[in-house]
Amino acid sequence: MNQTAHLGLGAANSHNMYKEVQQVLGLIDSTSIHDDRKAHLQTLIDYIKESQNKSKPVKLNFICTHNSRRSQFAQLWASVAANYNGIDIETYSGGVEVTSCNPRTIESLKRLGFRIESQGDTNPHYRVSFSDSTLPSTLFSKHFDDAVNPKEGFAAIMTCSHADENCPFVTGCEKRISLTYEDPKYYDDSPLERAMYDYRSFQIATEMMYVFSRV
Repeated sequence: MNQTAHLGLGAANSHNMYKEVQQVLGLIDSTSIHDDRKAHLQTLIDYIKESQNKSKPVKLNFICTHNSRRSQFAQLWASVAANYNGIDIETYSGGVEVTSCNPRTIESLKRLGFRIESQGDTNPHYRVSFSDSTLPSTLFSKHFDDAVNPKEGFAAIMTCSHADENCPFVTGCEKRISLTYEDPKYYDDSPLERAMYDYRSFQIATEMMYVFSRV
């Protein structure tokens, strides 16, 4: 278990990640996470450890209202952080409503080093890679109980307060965890749009790296 405050690439296995993604991870400093936030993250850490101790697959389904921004960031960064720390998990995402993965989300991921291919025009499916040695993740907007998502034995991680408040029951989940983030959409079409999408993505990356460095 890596207890270092600054998560530099010398402290963990980068698994042949693209250098641009490695550079982002090299900037992460877990001391930026407040103690009250760490208490929320501890719930997720404990769930992962408990699943491992029972030799159960670790399945995480990140849920927000439209499965368009925050839950997509979280699904992908959790996969990156787990891979970086040599931990085997399955990551998913979903929404209370189906729209599409916002193009601003995709552009932010590109800026942070991910390689992305798009398929389809309406609710496109994006194949997102952070390494040539791992299978790409497929990001698209879907309901939290979509056929591609697990039906049982998973943690439902609520990444927005609206979904947390308006989705009182997630069928099949064995643990529900509230881990909400502010929505970058409030900065859409503003001078701060790019900066705030990248900031939210980096915040989620920081917290996922903190979680998996302590499992």
